[in-house]
Amino acid sequence: MKWSDFSKLIKLRLTFLVTFSASISFIIAVKANGGDTWGSLYSSTMWINWVKLVVGGFLVTSAANSFNEVIEVKTDKLMKRTMDRPMPAGRMTTGQGLVLGLGMGMLGTYLLGSLNILTGLLSVFSILLYAFVYTPLKRRSGVTAVVVGAIPGALPALIGYVAGQPHGRIDEIALILFSIQFIWQFVHFWAIAWVLDDDYKLGGFRLLPTGKRDKASAVITFIFAIIMVPVSLLPTIYGYGGYYVGGVSLAMSLLFLYQAFNLLRTLEITAARKLMFGSFYYLPVVQLMFLFDFIGKVK
Repeated sequence: MKWSDFSKLIKLRLTFLVTFSASISFIIAVKANGGDTWGSLYSSTMWINWVKLVVGGFLVTSAANSFNEVIEVKTDKLMKRTMDRPMPAGRMTTGQGLVLGLGMGMLGTYLLGSLNILTGLLSVFSILLYAFVYTPLKRRSGVTAVVVGAIPGALPALIGYVAGQPHGRIDEIALILFSIQFIWQFVHFWAIAWVLDDDYKLGGFRLLPTGKRDKASAVITFIFAIIMVPVSLLPTIYGYGGYYVGGVSLAMSLLFLYQAFNLLRTLEITAARKLMFGSFYYLPVVQLMFLFDFIGKVK
């Protein structure tokens, strides 16, 4: 199997973004729980566990994407952006995709479960929800699918944080990290759905809020961009970040909001594309700023 086919099977860029998000949350958790047995940023044990998280998270995400493509192989053949994936293009059988997915899923879950049991359970839940609930829903109800899909889409931030503690737990910081990524999912996904709406319809998907590029879909996307502003400030509001993360998050959220407003104003694909690219930058910038500010603030 060629690397190009494997990268398409696992959706490499998406998988990298997911793993990056989890790794940032992991380091924040280690800093927040510095009194624990391996909770030092200078501990070799900590970095070994970070590698376990990165590799395990990469494998679990790859497995979920593989299962998604096995299930959607027929519709992938109909859409321009997906017809060259290895299974719809005939370079890989669904059986091979399933075996690869199972292998990566089991190994990834084992690595994440070795950090603590809750991390392992959350990873299994993420795979099941994404591949076997969200994926079938995409052909039935666009809004419901996006709401459901936003949960596994935001779970990497939660999983990374839980993995950063020997006895894994969900606390206030974990919920803040999850909330930021959860709300971001809506604007991010609907911007993509706007750009790719014609292609999605070839596969029978109507993933915009109203099922089409209209004012109502743009309004709903804009509303979630508004919600993103206060949610992005939660680290500062609750005292886990200072003015630096607050200022950067506010600036990024206002830019995000401006791009969503342009989509609402013009209803043009070019505006949606700018919003889509803006979403790619938004999350890593805000998460990295939270990490750097948090490390400097918490002693």
